Amino acid sequence: MPDVRSQVSAGWQKWRQTTGVLCDKKVPVHLKAKIYKTVVRPAALYGTECWPTARKHEQSLHVMEMKMLRWMQGLTRLDHVTNYDIRQRLSITAIEKKMREVRLRWYGHVMRKEPKSVVRTALNLEPGGRRPRGRPKKRWMDTIQNDLHATNLTPEDASNRAAWRRRIHC
Repeated sequence: MPDVRSQVSAGWQKWRQTTGVLCDKKVPVHLKAKIYKTVVRPAALYGTECWPTARKHEQSLHVMEMKMLRWMQGLTRLDHVTNYDIRQRLSITAIEKKMREVRLRWYGHVMRKEPKSVVRTALNLEPGGRRPRGRPKKRWMDTIQNDLHATNLTPEDASNRAAWRRRIHC
């Protein structure tokens, strides 16, 4: 998917711009993590709330993120440090979970709109005709249903903005 490749390259572009700070051994780890969370990750996640993501898309973003996190700490795969330990040291959530969070945040905005608004109408739009033969392509609503199931939420929960935000945050 070209969108995934472009987002990965956007993430690497931001990484290269900030690499002087992120790879400096004198900079504290918590500051590196904060810069990564505010500069690099948003560039990589821009627009992902509208993707019907497949596992391979999440995997390519995961690989990008782990390469960056290892590099920030001066580690290689030969050091045998697990991804979990690297995330714990930097206190950074997995990019797949952040993708879920931004998707559900957008879904919450859509669900709080008036029922006659354009976005709500588009959400419930069923195009005419039949879907082509074979395995159906993954739709955005399919991804949202999986996200709702994984977080034990229902569409009705989106009406309470504060509670919704608290439950989807990771």
